[in-house]
Amino acid sequence: MTTKARPAPITSSILQSSYRLPLTIARVEDGSYLGTSPALDRLLVQADTPQEVIALAPGIAKALIEAMLEKGIKPSLAVEKLRFPFDTQVLVI
Repeated sequence: MTTKARPAPITSSILQSSYRLPLTIARVEDGSYLGTSPALDRLLVQADTPQEVIALAPGIAKALIEAMLEKGIKPSLAVEKLRFPFDTQVLVI
């Protein structure tokens, strides 16, 4: 898989409704990496490297949540109001 990893842009709609998701990344048999979240069971992100999974996951999760809401499926996630300053973690590989 040769997908270019691009982080999801921060937009005003994300700032109004933000979600914090744990992300589990595992290596699969073909050598690629698969990201899943116990908080959003339909989330699957596959890429060539863990860094690509991390970069792609926010955009894919956002699209999945929007699609679920459009179909009337409410994700069992806590909505967080993003306020500045905020704390986060950065993974350095």
